[in-house]
Amino acid sequence: MNTVRLTMAQAVVRYLTAQKVEIDGEIKPLFAGCWAIFGHGNVAGLGEALYHARDQLPTYRAHNEQGMAHAAIAYTKTLDRRQMMACTASAGPGSTNMITAAAVAHVNRLPVLFLPGDTFATRLPDPVLQQIENFHDHTLTSNDCFKPVSRFFDRITRPEQLLTSLPQAIRVLTDPVECGPVTLAMPQDVQTMAFDYPVHFFAEKIHRPRRQAADRDELARAIELIKQASKPLVIAGGGVHYADAREALDALVSTYHLPVGETQAGKGALPWDHEQNMGTIGVTGASSTNSLAAEADLIVAVGTRLGDFASGSRAMINPEAKLLCLNVASFDAVKHKAQPLVGDALLTLPELVDGLAGWQPDGGWVEQAAKLRNDWNKAVDIATTDRGTDLPTDAEVVGGVNRAAGERDIVVCAAGGLPGELQKLWRTRYARGYHMEYGYSCMGYELAGGLGTKMAKPDSEVFVMVGDGSYLMLNSEIATSVMLGHKIIAVVLDNRGYGCIHRLQQFCGGPGFNNLLDDCLSVEGGAPKTDFAAHAAALGARSERVGNIRELEAALERAKASSISYVITLDTDPLVDTEDGGSWWDVAVAEVSERSEVEEARRRYESYKARQWKNQ
Repeated sequence: MNTVRLTMAQAVVRYLTAQKVEIDGEIKPLFAGCWAIFGHGNVAGLGEALYHARDQLPTYRAHNEQGMAHAAIAYTKTLDRRQMMACTASAGPGSTNMITAAAVAHVNRLPVLFLPGDTFATRLPDPVLQQIENFHDHTLTSNDCFKPVSRFFDRITRPEQLLTSLPQAIRVLTDPVECGPVTLAMPQDVQTMAFDYPVHFFAEKIHRPRRQAADRDELARAIELIKQASKPLVIAGGGVHYADAREALDALVSTYHLPVGETQAGKGALPWDHEQNMGTIGVTGASSTNSLAAEADLIVAVGTRLGDFASGSRAMINPEAKLLCLNVASFDAVKHKAQPLVGDALLTLPELVDGLAGWQPDGGWVEQAAKLRNDWNKAVDIATTDRGTDLPTDAEVVGGVNRAAGERDIVVCAAGGLPGELQKLWRTRYARGYHMEYGYSCMGYELAGGLGTKMAKPDSEVFVMVGDGSYLMLNSEIATSVMLGHKIIAVVLDNRGYGCIHRLQQFCGGPGFNNLLDDCLSVEGGAPKTDFAAHAAALGARSERVGNIRELEAALERAKASSISYVITLDTDPLVDTEDGGSWWDVAVAEVSERSEVEEARRRYESYKARQWKNQ
């Protein structure tokens, strides 16, 4: 048998470079690069190996380990999971900094390969710098924290273990059902150990999407269930994108005049002005779609896990409605007492089109949907219009940025109040024009995610909308974007605190407490006013501060003309969000309180809980 002698780290890198993917008939690297911040746990092993492969597997240096992993997540999300990246950090805090990002990837079913440095497998120098010693189990390290947020975890304690571990890692990363983060913990001494690997282990492998056809009996039952419905509503989730099933969805809903509501992950599955697109659904959804959900006799969920935001915490959907879930994962297809239809959406949706021949929903239902859609679009026009107030609302800012965006430009956001305003109000005809990390709703994702999105779609302008709270949590990848030449346009909405949670706190009967900066414990004089424009300039970006929407729109034109990342900041109103649309969200309210406002909020909460139980 032909062999080649390599260190474990060199073997990992060579194996990754041998993995390819076919996209639209073109063969591309499965791994587009590796993000790395080196330290004593990976610089002499993986660092040495990556250096020699830098032409085949580019190594990108970031400023924060969590940030670089967010960039990797955004990259693969933007490319519908077809290509991905690896991330490596040193043993100890460098690696544990990536755990939050691993959770983001896990919740959103997105493939990222984590290669955290680990402590010595030989244990000879124990305890090494940054090693956590567990008194009762010497096999535990801080990297075991990756286990609950990884789809596959392994610790490579011998170089030959790669022969079985790496194929399993790639299987999970490319599997449409199990897809998610993979962690291979890599002790720093084992990274440098050599082994005679079989040459065939590094043969080029081309990956193509695995597509699972639906079971014939499940398909027949699904068709019969739809035929029995007169008021059906389709919910389009992120799986429509990942299955490349947007045209197939269009064919189904256009043929049978089915109203469609989109989840956060599913937004863009249809163009915003498509006749069947009712807008988004759920807690931050459109009035049109939520009204239909309250009356529908059948919900057809396509590629969505039906989280509490999409379903209005199970209190907004007609309790008499039946539920059909088309999903590639049986885990998701059986949720909420649904009739499952397990299969790939690209294969299964056309079979529904054929099987429903001769059927149509109730004509009055179709007319009602069209009217509600028209009313909602008028509400969006009003909400996003510049009213010229002293403090613009988030909705007005969304309108200004949306008007500046081109047909194939992308908006990126993640947490706070902005995702709700964007889900309701952002309009895009581009399938990937809306990029929201809302499965984990991770503050700090936005700027790093914008960088990863731009790397995936360099010809699109990427508009990052971020609140002051998220900006202050993680902003360092602005400098990385400048360094790498991947321009993003960031709009920082400064409402002086965590405005979204302040509003939620008040809705639950609480006083303003520890959310807005004015309500926080501070020295005399209060919290300082942050100059975000000056800060961004210090990181190498161009920047400016504006005072209103008219000035914002002019600044956005300058930003689009800029060759490097551009940051625009403006003050916004923390108390106002879009009243139209939305539904109840299950946030538990204190059962006993000294505040009458809390007691009233609790009574309101219990009334919604009663409705929620009807849907169990």
